[in-house]
Amino acid sequence: MTLFNFFNCIETQYNNKLPFVAYRKPGESSISGLLQKDNALHVTKDFTEKGFVFAPFDDASDAVLLPVDYASKIVCSDYEVIPTQLNVKPLSVVTDEQKVFHINLVNKGVEAIKDSAFKKVVLSRQEAVEISEQNPIEIFKSLLNHYSLAFVYCWYHPKVGLWLGATPETLIKIEGHQFSIMSLAGTQEYNGTLDVTWQDKEKEEQQFVTDFIVDSIKPSVDYLKVSNTETVKAGNLVHLRTLISARLDSNSALKDVISIIHPTPAVCGLPKQASKDFILKNENYNREFYTGFLGELNLETVVKPRSGRRNIENRAYAIPKKSTQLYVNLRCMQIKNNTAIIYVGGGITSHSNAESEWDETVSKSKVMKNVL
Repeated sequence: MTLFNFFNCIETQYNNKLPFVAYRKPGESSISGLLQKDNALHVTKDFTEKGFVFAPFDDASDAVLLPVDYASKIVCSDYEVIPTQLNVKPLSVVTDEQKVFHINLVNKGVEAIKDSAFKKVVLSRQEAVEISEQNPIEIFKSLLNHYSLAFVYCWYHPKVGLWLGATPETLIKIEGHQFSIMSLAGTQEYNGTLDVTWQDKEKEEQQFVTDFIVDSIKPSVDYLKVSNTETVKAGNLVHLRTLISARLDSNSALKDVISIIHPTPAVCGLPKQASKDFILKNENYNREFYTGFLGELNLETVVKPRSGRRNIENRAYAIPKKSTQLYVNLRCMQIKNNTAIIYVGGGITSHSNAESEWDETVSKSKVMKNVL
């Protein structure tokens, strides 16, 4: 499918108020779309269905599904950068009251940590930006142009809302019984080099996330491998990243792993339930799908034998497997009428400084503002 036809399909779907998702995986050139044929609201609770899943932060709420059985799939195999010119009003100014509230929230979180309520909590805020651009497809194009190494998406359901994002963080990738999970934490602004110095607070935050994932999934896997921690770039920011790979044992299912790791300490805190309760009680707004997850669920992929003369005869016997690739919904925005609602947050530990945490959210907000 040509690029023009691809965008025309999803724009028609949006104008007809029918659910769809369009997305590009990190580092790939092709973009995919799933166009639901009616406006029914489908959900999944056991993650055995096939389609595209969009799950909220609060794991007590249902995850929305665009099922393959009720949708058409479209693909444009070679995306080229297309100049976009968005009609945007001046960015709204963050008020002193909003800044004071967030600083007080962070201080409250630090005090709770010192009182041993939990070890870490991720606290966030939302920021409204007025826009006059009525076509979300143009914003999606801008995201595609800006963030080639992120999972970039535009998701819409008339009964839920319109979301766009460019997230750097993988929740889980699983093919057959093999899976990998990303531990991502710590944030600095990118200043032209990955050779940066990380403070104790950021190292501690990253280790909390990694240890939680490893300790949580150990009972469900046959083997487990943890990579060295490295500094990676995501937009105008750099983070600490560790990759964890494992193999599910025969008694475990995808739902079991998701229920264990979501929401991770990278977006919630540790211990999970205590930090989540603090967030729901004190953040003073509903995150909805921010810090939830989204992606392909149980879509069939063909695993081919490795190339080589010995494998020539085996290539006819490619093995179909279920593949799931889920991403944490960070660096995202929700569009409501003429407003883009941007969501930003940061991990709080006993070493956190409230003013610095505020500055970090300001830096993170630039990821979406740069697109607009």
